[in-house]
Amino acid sequence: MSNPSISSRFDEIYDSTSKSILAFITAKCRNTADINDIFQDTYMELYQVLIKRGDNYVKNEKAFLIRLAKQKLSRYYSLLERMNIFVSVNATNEDGEEFDLSDFEIDSFLMEDYAVDQILLDDARKIIQSKPDEVKKVFYLFYDAGLTIPEIAESLSMSESNVKNKLYRTLKELQKILN
Repeated sequence: MSNPSISSRFDEIYDSTSKSILAFITAKCRNTADINDIFQDTYMELYQVLIKRGDNYVKNEKAFLIRLAKQKLSRYYSLLERMNIFVSVNATNEDGEEFDLSDFEIDSFLMEDYAVDQILLDDARKIIQSKPDEVKKVFYLFYDAGLTIPEIAESLSMSESNVKNKLYRTLKELQKILN
């Protein structure tokens, strides 16, 4: 059974830090496919610490979470290097799950629309994945994390005009290729 004060404190910390911690992890990740796992592991560790040490244990939330995120990043990548595993991004639906087309009737317009959308999404993902890491991180922070251009610029230590340039130039390229 969860302690209401622990859950409340966790929610409070999450609400006040999640955007900045996500931006920090994104800036430090070697592969955008790893971001969600490391982010989730960081906050799971926070919850475990709050349960073990009490809801008043964490004083400087952001500093504490950055330290946890650094540990998670270090462990994650050292394990990958030791195992010599290379993680790649797989095409999935917006919920992160593989999609089963057998749920649609064969002659369904919905199935055809979905198939066309998936082809376009897969093509867009391939184009974005072929871009330098900075461009991938800008796209991730803007579209998946919902950060603003100024927030992205700050988290990736680049100018706002540089962020806009990477975002809009790639969008224009996607539009030209996919239309």
